[in-house]
Amino acid sequence: MENQDELSIGTKQRFVEAAARAKNPLDTLPYDKYTAPSGEEFKLICRTKSDADAKTIKWAFKLAEANVGPYYKQLKMGWQPKIKSAEHKKNWARYLVAQNDKKENVAYCMFRFDMENYDCVLYCYEMHVAANSQRKGLGRFMMQTLEDCARHWKLEKVMITVLNNNENSISFYKKLGYSKDETSPGVTEEAEYQIFSKSTLG
Repeated sequence: MENQDELSIGTKQRFVEAAARAKNPLDTLPYDKYTAPSGEEFKLICRTKSDADAKTIKWAFKLAEANVGPYYKQLKMGWQPKIKSAEHKKNWARYLVAQNDKKENVAYCMFRFDMENYDCVLYCYEMHVAANSQRKGLGRFMMQTLEDCARHWKLEKVMITVLNNNENSISFYKKLGYSKDETSPGVTEEAEYQIFSKSTLG
């Protein structure tokens, strides 16, 4: 196969479009459930924004508000619920949702397929796990599932955005092998966030 760096922008764009056309881009992957070390099982469901019911999208917003709202409020940008709610309703949004054995939503990733700085990528906008389902390896498994998805569709990396003051999140992604992306704002830009990425090549 041709080296990924030598592929044309048009070819990379076609990879993105192929992934975006798939009703369930994870359909060929063994992603349907996760078993925690405790034996607790979680079912994983992948939905497009149009396939996700309004209740699920509202739940996702509330979980984001609980998990990162306090961090946003410490920053100049503040917590902007209308903007965050609108993001959850974007037509491009994909949701990977985890449910417990009671069929309750307990975690989700919101992501999209896109071109970033001439790279074809899977961009994870958010990954949140409810408090009572944390520290069970679920977040790690969901991110690894997204990485497998990116590899399947021949995308070059997974990208994420993290707030500068969310040290737990930064530590979590670094442990998974993520590092600051070349597109991340520089120190002189005084941004309140960083962009991390992990290559899915090789």
